[in-house]
Amino acid sequence: MGKKLEFITPELMKFIENQKIFFVGTAAAEGNVNVSPKGTDSFRVIDKNKIVWLNLTGSGNETAAHLLKNKRMTIMFCAFEGKPMILRLYGEAKIYHKRDSEFNDFSSLFNENVGARQIIEMKVDLVQTSCGFAVPFMDFKEERTTLNDWAVKQGEDKIEEYWKNKNNQSIDGFETNILED
Repeated sequence: MGKKLEFITPELMKFIENQKIFFVGTAAAEGNVNVSPKGTDSFRVIDKNKIVWLNLTGSGNETAAHLLKNKRMTIMFCAFEGKPMILRLYGEAKIYHKRDSEFNDFSSLFNENVGARQIIEMKVDLVQTSCGFAVPFMDFKEERTTLNDWAVKQGEDKIEEYWKNKNNQSIDGFETNILED
C-alpha cells in the first residue's frame, strides 16, 4: 500500500498540482504541535526535492515560530476526488520574509497578494504515499475569497500592524521574527 521515496516523482508532481488544499505540520521541542490547512494556489514544486509555498497572513504565525526553533516540517495532501491517496513530504524548511532576497526570487511564482507574509522553502528528504482508503470523497466548489478580500481591504500598513499585534509570537510565546530587520 504505502511507499517511501527519496524524491517527488512526475506522477506525484501532477497529483500535487491538482490539489486544492494541503496541511502543514510543525513543532518546536516544547509547546504545542501545529497543523495548518493551506490553499488558494499557494504551493509550488521547484524540483524533485524542493518545494515552496506562500504563507498568507492569518490569525497566528505558528509555522514561522516553530521553524525558527526546529526546521523539520511535514506537508500532507489527501485525495478527496479520484483515486485514493495520501501524500506526505518530509524535510527541513527555511522562512523568507519580504525583506529577504529569496522572498523576491520566489514571489514571481505566485499571484500578487497583499496578505503575503512569508515564503517557506522546504528541502524534501522523504516522500511517503499511503492508501487514503478512509479519506472521504468531497467535491470542490470554489476558492474562498474572504482572506484575500480582507487583506486588500486592510492594505499593507494595516497588515503590518496586524502582524505586530497578532503574528509576532506563537501561542506558546515563541518569537516569529516577522517584523525583525
